[in-house]
Amino acid sequence: MDMLKAFGLGVILTVVVAVVVGSQGSSGGALAVHKMALGDYRVFWSWPLFLAGSGLSWGIMALQR
Repeated sequence: MDMLKAFGLGVILTVVVAVVVGSQGSSGGALAVHKMALGDYRVFWSWPLFLAGSGLSWGIMALQR
């Protein structure tokens, strides 16, 4: 269950950071921020940032037990 919660927090972290980095026209280097088409909308996303954010969130929740 903690991993599902961590995925949610990873999504929030990824969206916030990717929007800030992507809207400035940068790819963020190792973050690999790119534009994705979601219907008529343009969304910035980064898989490495999502995985790192989810892992960090899961680790913090594991430490709180």
